[in-house]
Amino acid sequence: MRTSRSERLPRLLFATAAASYTANCALGGGVATGVVHTGKFRWIHHALYITTVSTSLVAASSLLWSRNRAGLFLLPAAVPLAIIPRASARSNKHVRIALSAAPFFVLSVIKAWR
Repeated sequence: MRTSRSERLPRLLFATAAASYTANCALGGGVATGVVHTGKFRWIHHALYITTVSTSLVAASSLLWSRNRAGLFLLPAAVPLAIIPRASARSNKHVRIALSAAPFFVLSVIKAWR
């Protein structure tokens, strides 16, 4: 059974948002554990954060223009994404806030692909 473009696009958007979130967490975790050293390129983590927020907003906007309801599962991730810049990057609080968004990304991808 073929899927239409309007059905495929939300799937790709949710996968892209989740991939960006995963890459950002992996980079942040790598830096925090000393496995990765970004040096002068600390801005990469910030750029990935901006990409994650942007792609998440676009994916959630599919609620307005498609029949896919996966955006409902991603909307709660907006809370940790909004407050994480206020937590020191060197604190456990930063890690806990970042990881609290994970279930919403996972659930939205699962819902988008069903």
